[in-house]
Amino acid sequence: MGSFLAHLLITAGLLLLVSNFVQGVHVQGWGPAFLGALVLGLVNAFVRPVMVLLTLPFTILTFGLFLFVVNALMLWLVAALVPGFTVLGFVPALVGGLVLSLLNLAVAAVMGPGSSKRD
Repeated sequence: MGSFLAHLLITAGLLLLVSNFVQGVHVQGWGPAFLGALVLGLVNAFVRPVMVLLTLPFTILTFGLFLFVVNALMLWLVAALVPGFTVLGFVPALVGGLVLSLLNLAVAAVMGPGSSKRD
């Protein structure tokens, strides 16, 4: 349970960082960031796999680049569901999703190989 909360806090912090660096992505504080991180986790667990499966032909045709579009749509969906978290269009969602993915990758690299294991 502790690693789950730590992951949520890290993701919330990354959402706040994304909102500072990407024009068009706005998070109004830690509350919406924490809720956004929680909803993003749920969306990535339940909605994203369905979207990946439905868009598999596009993903294959674009050599995987269409997954960036899926990530953008997931971020945009979270912004539509969470009050205090806004994304002002597709391009900010695309850039925000890319920056969030890169930041998550950097955090995973710093935390080491055992950081993704469950308690």
